[in-house]
Amino acid sequence: MAYLSELRDNWRPLLAATVGLGSGMSLAGTVISTMAPSLIHANGWTPSSFAYVGSLGLFSSLALPFVGRLADVLGVRMTALIGMLAMPLIYLGLSLMNGSIEVYSMLFVAQGVLGMTTTATVYSRLAVQYVKKSRGLALAIVASGPALFGIPVGIMLNWIVETLGWRSGYQALAVFAIIMAVVTFLLIPPGAKTHGVLKTKRKAREDYPMIFRNPAFWMLGGSMMLCNLPQTIPQAQLKNLILENGMTGMMMGQATVAMMLGQLSGRILAGLAIDKMNPYRVAFLTMALPSIGLFFLSSSLDAHVLVLLSVYCIGFTFGAEGDVVAYLVAKRFGIDVYSSVMGLITAITSVSTSLGAILLGYTLGTTGNFNVFLVITGVSVVLGALMLLLLGRNEKRDEEAHPVPA
Repeated sequence: MAYLSELRDNWRPLLAATVGLGSGMSLAGTVISTMAPSLIHANGWTPSSFAYVGSLGLFSSLALPFVGRLADVLGVRMTALIGMLAMPLIYLGLSLMNGSIEVYSMLFVAQGVLGMTTTATVYSRLAVQYVKKSRGLALAIVASGPALFGIPVGIMLNWIVETLGWRSGYQALAVFAIIMAVVTFLLIPPGAKTHGVLKTKRKAREDYPMIFRNPAFWMLGGSMMLCNLPQTIPQAQLKNLILENGMTGMMMGQATVAMMLGQLSGRILAGLAIDKMNPYRVAFLTMALPSIGLFFLSSSLDAHVLVLLSVYCIGFTFGAEGDVVAYLVAKRFGIDVYSSVMGLITAITSVSTSLGAILLGYTLGTTGNFNVFLVITGVSVVLGALMLLLLGRNEKRDEEAHPVPA
């Protein structure tokens, strides 16, 4: 079938993007959530101060538009190489920390800025460049990388941290990052291809005004701002959250599996659905789902199964989001400025996550638990999902007024 043959013919760039995305910065949530309790306990930090570190992701937000533009101009291979070289060094630096939260914060910022070159802003470009008819499924395959890698890495990392300590955990991650960087770099095809046509590079002073005049950009951006406020949970606070809900540290492996299975199923199901169904309805349903988990976790229902189900729901949307947003950006803005738009949208997402970390730090400091944060972000997720549904109402009118670049 033509739908699947397109994927088979372009297996190399899809595999490169999947491996690169799965082993890069997308693992930060798993890593930080697994390390958090040990770092807090060993170094005498407070949960509130550790939560505030997440707000430093704002620096990543500043870098993302530049990263997206680099991918449009230099290509995926050379842009991703920056992060491939930086990530192992940062993991090694984290393993040598002296216990100062200021040192941890500086390394957190360095990872957040340089590691952005190994995110979906860069790697998803390979999928939209090489695949057209089955683009939703191609993006889902690429976006499944974090779940495919996150499950074994999360389990092994949790075992290493619980038995050998957090320093050994970071050292193991450094070795892993080096191996995966070599594999990814060799798989990425050199040069650029867009359905057989080599595109002329466009000028930023022409592209960005066109992007900002398009109402679709502001609708997507507003939705991502609302939907990503709770993403500090899978990125940094999962272990602390499950401990508050009656699970033990050694059960982190179960929560990690639930999170990663949610991500994996979310990406595959969203990818298949978005190719065959109304993409805006798919976007609404997938992005609204974590509100169920957030409201469950804020309640007094702390049954083991319900906690894991809630984590699964959060993971499902965390996974589907990468596919849904990447598809809608390609649909509404085309390929020439794809990474430039993705960089801006991902920057908004990063700002939202940082604001969520600030909100969590404040609510933890004032209430001592996650409940208020979970309720507020549960409501914001529903509102953000509704914006994606509204995005499709005036699609034809918007595309006539703001045509996709050739």
